[in-house]
Amino acid sequence: MPKISLFVQVQGDKGVVEVGVDEKLTESELYKAVSNAGITIGLDQFIFIDEAEEQISREGKHPVSALKQGTRVHVARCRRVKTAVNYLEETIQGDFAPGTRVRTVKKWAMHEFKLDKKDVAEHVLQLCNSKERPASDTPLHALVKGADCSVCFDLVPEIRVEGNK
Repeated sequence: MPKISLFVQVQGDKGVVEVGVDEKLTESELYKAVSNAGITIGLDQFIFIDEAEEQISREGKHPVSALKQGTRVHVARCRRVKTAVNYLEETIQGDFAPGTRVRTVKKWAMHEFKLDKKDVAEHVLQLCNSKERPASDTPLHALVKGADCSVCFDLVPEIRVEGNK
């Protein structure tokens, strides 16, 4: 059976582990493959495929259909990440899967704040009370601190330096 590489990210660990698996496997086989790669999956942790809303069943016999070469797999404690975005005087709140990327949250926020397309390119998400601007492909679970399954962003203008001509 053909093999593919998955990239596993664990909540609370900045590293990424490459795991080779059969192209076709069941949910429980995926849990086993991740465990066999040296990743401990506690009973309070769950596997999510990329930005999927639902976790993979630990004992599931169903095939995992969303797997392909290079798929991101997330081992997360949080089933959902409560997300707040502040813009000017407004705050919106959403509830996202732990594998949801920062770019998806930004797109959602821009839509909720009804900002035009020009503003999309000129704004970034910055973690509240910091200067940290996570990369657009960062999953939300990587930004969760401690036991709290939440993250807060400020939607801020991206500072661009114009060069002399």
